[in-house]
Amino acid sequence: MSRILQPALLFVALVLGLLAPGWLELFTIYEFTAYLIMAVLALSLAFVWGKGGIMCLGQAAFFGLGAYAWAVGAINFGPGIAALAIAVAVPAAFAAVLGYFMFYGRINDIYIGVITLAVTLILFNLINSTSGPQYRIGSALLGGFNGMTGIPTLAWPGGMPLDPAEIFRLTVIVIVASIVAITLYLKTTPGKTAIAVRENEVRAELLGYNVAQSKLITFTLGGALAGLGGCLFANWGAFVSPTIFSLVQSAQIIIWVIVGGRGTLIGPILGCIALQWATMKLGTQQVVQVNLVLGLVLAFFVLVVPQGIVPMITGLLRRKPKAEAEQNA
Repeated sequence: MSRILQPALLFVALVLGLLAPGWLELFTIYEFTAYLIMAVLALSLAFVWGKGGIMCLGQAAFFGLGAYAWAVGAINFGPGIAALAIAVAVPAAFAAVLGYFMFYGRINDIYIGVITLAVTLILFNLINSTSGPQYRIGSALLGGFNGMTGIPTLAWPGGMPLDPAEIFRLTVIVIVASIVAITLYLKTTPGKTAIAVRENEVRAELLGYNVAQSKLITFTLGGALAGLGGCLFANWGAFVSPTIFSLVQSAQIIIWVIVGGRGTLIGPILGCIALQWATMKLGTQQVVQVNLVLGLVLAFFVLVVPQGIVPMITGLLRRKPKAEAEQNA
């Protein structure tokens, strides 16, 4: 049943996503586009951590690199396919190099989390200190703590830039296509190897699988997807700043995945959208501190619902037919 239900739900989500801009106001389109772009980031960690078992605390690093790479590429080469390829290739290459030293160096999972977080904070401080006019890549000024403004928006082959509705639709297509691609990848031999490594790394190695190579592939693909999300973010706001590498950003991604359900792909997306919406609503008042609420939410799910919302609901739905069958028997 799930084999039929999941493609059907993805098809419905795609159709609704493509039609939604025609029903929504411009401000709502901007708002939900931001939610969906962050959902791409959450999906990248859901793949790396949930499916590959790699505890990465620095997924924001690849997201930020994708945003800055798009900005630099679009300013120097125009907002076309070349800049898009750069925005995906740079974070993917960075993830590959970083992952090579971590996984082939047999670094423990806990230290991998620490290293990735430290790398994110290093990038934050590095970009933050590039405010002088000498800090440029080609024609693109990095801008330091002021960020990069006036970033060109992705354009059609004819030169017409995408409008907000088209960026919304593009983000929906990216999310659906990413879920389909990850699902198909997990059915291949490298994908099944990644699952085996997640379940029992020692046993997988004893069976002859190259654990380091498997982790490196997963980590690199996750970095590429996060970079694509960063590219969409830079297109959405036409602005990017060092805060994209901040500790708050890195922590939020972890919360999204934990709340939605680490072992699923849909869960982190729903958790991301729900928490962003709640954060925005809480930000309109001055009674409750937003970060305190997010901390309480994280503590609640870690202690009470560690599997996340979607696995919990799925488990309850599966138990109900079994309970009815046993009762009828």
